[in-house]
Amino acid sequence: MRVLLSPSILPILMLVASNVFMTFAWYGHLKFTKVPLVAVILVSWGIALVEYCFAVPANRMGHAIYSTAQLKTIQEVITLTVFVAFSVFYLKEPLTWQHLVGFALIACGAALIFKA
Repeated sequence: MRVLLSPSILPILMLVASNVFMTFAWYGHLKFTKVPLVAVILVSWGIALVEYCFAVPANRMGHAIYSTAQLKTIQEVITLTVFVAFSVFYLKEPLTWQHLVGFALIACGAALIFKA
């Protein structure tokens, strides 16, 4: 448990939580096409508020350890990971080899950010 609360891991866990909320805010409504757009926007806005409650402190704490470029890269990799899981398991959309190769290329770019 102590490892999860370490200054280098806690911001990452908080970014994972924020991305789960933001993915639902942005894409969760796609299963509810009969709900009026205004209602979807208001619900999504409420979900995004929770996302900000995780993202803002995660970035503030994380900046003590990581550069801004590293924090953004971490966030983008988390976003893709959460999105893939969401797309496959919640929206029931297929994951193709093109998606996997594209995401792998993005991961290669992300790895460059962390090279000394």
